[in-house]
Amino acid sequence: MKNVIKNSALVGLFSVAFAFAGLVQAEEIKQSFKGQTVNANLEFADGKGYGDEFVLLLHGTLTHKNRSTYMELQNNLAAQGISSLSINLSLGLNDRQGEYDCAVPHTHKHTDALDEVGFWLDWLQKQGAKQVTLMGHSRGGNQIAWFATERDRAQINKVVLWAPATGKQQSHQDYQKRYGKPVSSVMPQAQKLVKAGKGNELMQDVDFIYCEKAQVAAASFVDYYSLKPQFDTPTLLKSAKKPTLVIMGSEDDVVADLPAAIEALGSLKNVQTLMLDGADHFFMDLYNEDSAAAVADFITQ
Repeated sequence: MKNVIKNSALVGLFSVAFAFAGLVQAEEIKQSFKGQTVNANLEFADGKGYGDEFVLLLHGTLTHKNRSTYMELQNNLAAQGISSLSINLSLGLNDRQGEYDCAVPHTHKHTDALDEVGFWLDWLQKQGAKQVTLMGHSRGGNQIAWFATERDRAQINKVVLWAPATGKQQSHQDYQKRYGKPVSSVMPQAQKLVKAGKGNELMQDVDFIYCEKAQVAAASFVDYYSLKPQFDTPTLLKSAKKPTLVIMGSEDDVVADLPAAIEALGSLKNVQTLMLDGADHFFMDLYNEDSAAAVADFITQ
């Protein structure tokens, strides 16, 4: 790794000067993908178009593009002269809006995000965006890192991972801690259904991600809880193909293991890190502005 920054004071001073300059309301874009409507928020910086610096932003677990963290980031990026497209994962639903309701059956997969990111990159290319920086937060950071590692394309200019998930958040140990029972209490049944060609069959009263006693498709449970090295973002960083910036918060208790995990990797040619002192997992207020300023600096350097 290189250019490790542990104090955000200078970045913060830089970002404050632009925080309220020329903000533009985002426009919702709707497209058809695999028979369903998917949506995203498009926000251009003043005087900029698709051919200028552009960010594709992906949200975290079961959340959505209109959460304040992501809307503020788009505004702050625009103030820095960076246009962006904040995408909403469908999570198996048509024209999904708002937080995912745990009462709704779960038919989505963690790996579905890879296809949807690719779809929106294709859409941006058709509009004239030839160079795009991929950015993802939390689980979305892991999904972006996974895409950039395994589905790299010339269109991807750089990658920004905003408090990306590690394997710990996807581990069987975390499931045991959260729900007081092992993954193995569900996995054999789910695997049996998948093997029998019944992966879409809903299992009842299954604890899943953040949802207790949910309805979960067998294939979804297998996808989220089968151990894969790609679930661990630091592991993916060892194969980073494009210049990558990892932004972390010193008070982040969601991916608290991330800084040490990255430090243990040693020097990585394509990876830079930024530690924002005082920021938690959601980078509110000035930390959001600091993040946008750091992203703008990274993209234009």
